[in-house]
Amino acid sequence: MMPLPSLFAPASVAGLPLSNRLVMAPMTRRMSPGGVPGADVAAYYRRRAEGGVGLIITEGTGIADPAALAEANVPEFHGAGLEGWARVVADVHAAGARIFPQLWHVGSARRPAQTATPDVPAVSPSGLFSPDEPNGEALSEARIAAIIAAYGAAAAAARAIGCDGIELHFAHGYLVDQFLWAPTNRRTDRWGETRWLLAREVVAECRRAVGPDFTICLRFSQWKQQDYAARLFETPGELSAFLAPMVDAGADIFHCSTRRFWEPEFPGSAMNLAGWTRKLSGKPVITVGSVGLDADFLTTRVGDDPLADAARLDRLEAMLAAGEVDLVAVGRALIGDAQWGNKLRDGRLEAIRPFTRADLAQLD
Repeated sequence: MMPLPSLFAPASVAGLPLSNRLVMAPMTRRMSPGGVPGADVAAYYRRRAEGGVGLIITEGTGIADPAALAEANVPEFHGAGLEGWARVVADVHAAGARIFPQLWHVGSARRPAQTATPDVPAVSPSGLFSPDEPNGEALSEARIAAIIAAYGAAAAAARAIGCDGIELHFAHGYLVDQFLWAPTNRRTDRWGETRWLLAREVVAECRRAVGPDFTICLRFSQWKQQDYAARLFETPGELSAFLAPMVDAGADIFHCSTRRFWEPEFPGSAMNLAGWTRKLSGKPVITVGSVGLDADFLTTRVGDDPLADAARLDRLEAMLAAGEVDLVAVGRALIGDAQWGNKLRDGRLEAIRPFTRADLAQLD
């Protein structure tokens, strides 16, 4: 018996027809030498499309700023990288799925010694990776303008090579999130006085670059890699004050990153961050956070948890069926088994291959 019937119902989200509501979450693989995804990367994504995913959001891809990426072999979304991504897009479309590249700047999460350009320092709002950890340089006005333009150029390139939309990575303590988070944004100029200003300007520039009929998805989170307990928004009102300018600038979908999708976001309601975002913005949302069927998989992500997998899946089905969320993103479970979606759809739960950390060393 299929445990999540609503997950496999066709949908139209932000005007984009999808074969189902299952999304492959972005997961960095570091398998693109020189920043160029090869045939093996294209085959990796195609297998997930063939395996039952309706929408693929690629691993983070670097925009055209010299400090955009943290490590070597992470793909770029400019220059020679675009030829490789065009092949990925063609393969995913041939398998019947949609695809968004995730556009990324890591900010002060960059580790120059781990890249091919060790002389290029990290950049961020205030030269901080965390409140107590400096790294790199504070951005100048000119460099901020160049980064905004680079996001727009990447968005235009995504449309030109046939992508179905883009995702902007504003989560997890990377560059734009470093502007949103007060402990890493200590600026006293307009970029500090209005901490969501860079986010709005990036969305607006991407919308200008792609026109009105190309999907822009925005990923954000409360938690940071620097601080899992961090919170940008303590109340629904604070969340709404962030969402409104993003919608006005042109965001179509919000990808709301939580570590556990079943946890309530604010007191007095069972809704998670995605549910609240949909309620407050009126826009479609993607929920994500430890969606999996195997106890070992869940243990590797969030530690021991007394709630049975079946109960979590029942909760997820209820969220989908009620329209509380629109799409569900799955991460490492899809690295462990490219056929995860098809097996779940067919009720073949016993056939699902669990994720192991060894899977991260290869593109299977």
